[in-house]
Amino acid sequence: MTTRAGFVALIGEPNAGKSTLLNRMVGAKVSIVTHKVQTTRARIRGIAMDGEAQIVFVDTPGLFRPRRRLDRAMVAAAWGGAADADIVVLLIEAHRGPTDGVQAILDALAERAMPDQIVALAINKIDRVKAQVLLDLTQTLNDAYPFAKTFLISAERGHGTEDLKHWLGETLPEGPWLYPEDQIADLSLRMIAAEMTREKCTLRLHQELPYQLTVETESWQDRKDGSVRIDQMIYVARDGHKGIVLGNKGETIKAISQSARAEIGEFLGRTVHLFLQVKVRENWQEEAERYDEIGLSFKDGNT
Repeated sequence: MTTRAGFVALIGEPNAGKSTLLNRMVGAKVSIVTHKVQTTRARIRGIAMDGEAQIVFVDTPGLFRPRRRLDRAMVAAAWGGAADADIVVLLIEAHRGPTDGVQAILDALAERAMPDQIVALAINKIDRVKAQVLLDLTQTLNDAYPFAKTFLISAERGHGTEDLKHWLGETLPEGPWLYPEDQIADLSLRMIAAEMTREKCTLRLHQELPYQLTVETESWQDRKDGSVRIDQMIYVARDGHKGIVLGNKGETIKAISQSARAEIGEFLGRTVHLFLQVKVRENWQEEAERYDEIGLSFKDGNT
């Protein structure tokens, strides 16, 4: 039996559908998804099997022009994920086409891609445009960069994703599997739980606030009855933000907690007792410890 294994980096602009595709490939929600850009912060690895091939997907933060230390660390993580991968898949939104951001990624790929690295193109959200637009877009992008293969997909609906998965499985190098067969992610349960709560914060809160907060799992206690108690801290940058997260009479934090508890419980397959606190840390985006918890490099935010 010949086994194959390797890393596939999903790169693209914010909101291109990388996390949705990762979850589709893995068959479980391991990367949080919202309609807001820059939801994914760290490199998240999801593990999928295709026959005798083990595909380790690396969901990277969206590539954009960074402004803050956290932004710079996120972009560094994205390019780091691409550099380490056997195959890079560039996701582009069909209805947006070759934007300035996409062109910047293509230019960077031309400089950064390793000589023997395979780069494929996945045009996502194909249900939003007509066939001729897709044909023209495919031609334009393949003229701009020598992609090994082009796939037309809808990560949300599943169109074309099995073809992409099979091709990746066949194309990865021969070698032993890198993870146990039943493992679906290399994040700790504590971090997955924190990310799920952060997703609910992002969906519930508006404007800039989601980018000004982070969530950490402070304690995790398995109970004799099979349930688990999880205590999490939501760090915000300003006093005013704390009030917004708590909401009138604590209604907002209660809604976030209920929604997060249900999703974490479904993911774990057990009863979850979730306790959330909100703490103001004005400079959390300048603290190395917070970056370690997220899974980013603090020093990469310096560049």
